[in-house]
Amino acid sequence: MSELFDRVDALIASRATLPPPSERKRLRQAHGFTLDEVAQALQVRRATVGGWESGRTEPRPPERDAYARLLAKLAELYPAEAGADVRTPASARVQDEATPETPVPATVTATETRTPSPEPAPDPSPEHTSRATSEQNTGHPSRTASPPARSRPPSTTEQTSTGTAAGTPSSRRPAVQKAAPAGTTADGDDSRFENGPLAVVDVQDGQVYAYCVGGLVLDVPAKSIPALVDWTLREARLGQPKLSGPGKDADPLLVLTEAALKRYGLPVALTDEERRAGRIPENHKVVRHLARSEWKLTKRGFGPWARIYRPAQGAERACVQLCIPSWHALDSRHWGQAAQLPAAALAQVLGLYATRVMTPRGSTAVTGLELMTAFHPPTRASAPDKDGKRHSEHNPGSLGRDPVDCAPCEAPDGHPLLKDLPRFHVRGPGEKLFEEACDWARPLTDDECMRRNLVGIDVNMAFAAGANGLIVGLGAPTHVERPRFDPKLPGSWLVDLSHVDLSRVKVAKDKWVELDGDLLPSPFTPKGERPEGPAWYATPTVAYAVELGYDVHPVEAWVRPDNGRYLDSWYQRLRDAYLATMADLGVTADLAPEEFLTAMDGYRDRDPQLALVVSAVKATVKGGLGKLRERPRGEGWRPGEPWRALSRPTWRPDIRAAVISRTRINLHRKIVKHAAFTGQYPIAVLSDCVVYATDGTSPLDFLPYRDGKPLPGGFKLGVNPGLVKWEGTQSVLWGEGVREQFDAPELNLARYIKDGTVTDIDNGE
Repeated sequence: MSELFDRVDALIASRATLPPPSERKRLRQAHGFTLDEVAQALQVRRATVGGWESGRTEPRPPERDAYARLLAKLAELYPAEAGADVRTPASARVQDEATPETPVPATVTATETRTPSPEPAPDPSPEHTSRATSEQNTGHPSRTASPPARSRPPSTTEQTSTGTAAGTPSSRRPAVQKAAPAGTTADGDDSRFENGPLAVVDVQDGQVYAYCVGGLVLDVPAKSIPALVDWTLREARLGQPKLSGPGKDADPLLVLTEAALKRYGLPVALTDEERRAGRIPENHKVVRHLARSEWKLTKRGFGPWARIYRPAQGAERACVQLCIPSWHALDSRHWGQAAQLPAAALAQVLGLYATRVMTPRGSTAVTGLELMTAFHPPTRASAPDKDGKRHSEHNPGSLGRDPVDCAPCEAPDGHPLLKDLPRFHVRGPGEKLFEEACDWARPLTDDECMRRNLVGIDVNMAFAAGANGLIVGLGAPTHVERPRFDPKLPGSWLVDLSHVDLSRVKVAKDKWVELDGDLLPSPFTPKGERPEGPAWYATPTVAYAVELGYDVHPVEAWVRPDNGRYLDSWYQRLRDAYLATMADLGVTADLAPEEFLTAMDGYRDRDPQLALVVSAVKATVKGGLGKLRERPRGEGWRPGEPWRALSRPTWRPDIRAAVISRTRINLHRKIVKHAAFTGQYPIAVLSDCVVYATDGTSPLDFLPYRDGKPLPGGFKLGVNPGLVKWEGTQSVLWGEGVREQFDAPELNLARYIKDGTVTDIDNGE
């Protein structure tokens, strides 16, 4: 019986009432406690207590009841001033993660009529990418482990966090504290978007609810899709302020659950034909109803990511985006099982992503591309002319509003620039820029075969780090014959690098080292083979040859004199989103190497919903860069004909090539530094993963740390983009066995090092 009592006590403790985050901080500071002192007393990390005080995270048992006891004692010593709001936040009244029930929401009603912010109408083109979006200045939503709990209806006299009394909803938001995003101020609220960037629309017991970030739930009176769009624009107060001065505010996003689809007359799933078309038919009753109500759809139609708008009335803008998870709007490769989350939980996941990155505009790839444009809109308002009028003009630092042709060497196969080539002509390295991630492996040496294990390390956010500080072209290319190479001039260079010998390279000013070049991949080809003659390279690749100590003499080049650090803000936004979410999961940038490895162990299991956001942020990086060279997808396209993506100013294969080039070179530089210092060489490299043979099982068994400090210019363990983490460990016997089984002595083991599962031999991604 005592065990039963203990479980009951533990259950009560798990719901220990806590004051709001701001009050927690006030009480600690009132008694003169530091974060370190509280953390030490509760046996948690300093950052964990900071997260509780900022509202990013909530304590869980057994720390929760101890923390509640501490705050209760401090509250007795330092009572709040009269009139101060110290109500228990909604996030403290949650159900545990194991509860499968869908909550009954406590609702508020948006009663004020709100006119949408004045903006121009959206371009109906399906590839329209010039509108900017922004983070919600109201801050990050308070993260909870699960959606609000199903509870008994409060009595008519009971005060609630979402209204004055049960049965009397009000426009007051729940008492959920929010941490402001990086770069914003505490008073940076925008009342136009006070309910956040998005809402998940669901139906329970016949009532339609809109679940917003921070635990807010709104009653939705709309009976049809046109009415829902109108309600969103006039009353819901959803959206986000712009990210940059010349940009535009983000349109509100509504996510429709299966119950909401049924309620509004939409199919729960698309047929095979509709899925291939990417939309429901134009004669569908909902589409016809929208047309009768004078709402329009973009050329993409009513699909998983539908945009519903009305043409501009003067400067006034009216546009709402829909996301339909059951139509596969949330790709499981990037969003995991987010589409299966309850409405409240899905609102928190998407809301956190929207707050830290931007309101999703489609897939993570589309959103990654849109984020670039959000920081650098193509146009801006000019200074007033003599009549006091402003005009639209080019926004310096942007890619402009009109697409530019790439250089012939940068054009992918099938591009209109290549339409005059013979039908079956295969372009070689002297005709085609081929900057791709490294995919290289070699047989083990006799000494490496005597080692016990193969240990893989992986570069965090490698392609994001490759974009940081990179100078890229902003305009059209200029052709130059016999140019002098300039490492600061972005472009594509035809140059012979076959003379670069990795057996003798420069690793510092006037410092040359001798290496075993046969054990290193060439940095100049994706497969790590030494080039045989002139080939096209992006600027970072040629600059690396010079850095290694070799002269270069380009034959010709396509350079871009109009250039700039176009991707810096994009990188910083995604870096901050990644680091903030990893910190919420307990992995911070200030950890020592051993602590970092421990923190990374099982970090996804600490909060699976936060882990979904991490995955989506990473996919936003890779997908956004991939969109810079989007290829034709069906549509009856034939080689030599243009495809949709070419009409975008953000179709820039040269920028993609430059980022990949720099990412590959960054990794190779670390490999060379490591080999020069330790005599250790990789046995496999795949994109951002490197595998070494060693007797130990951890990266610390072969990375040359001295007194906790890494090799300068080499690999360093840590969470920041560009630093490395442990990818996986397998035995040398496993590696040799796999290669022997498939009769592939140079099988790239980096592809399978994570868990040892070999599913398909070297077939790419």
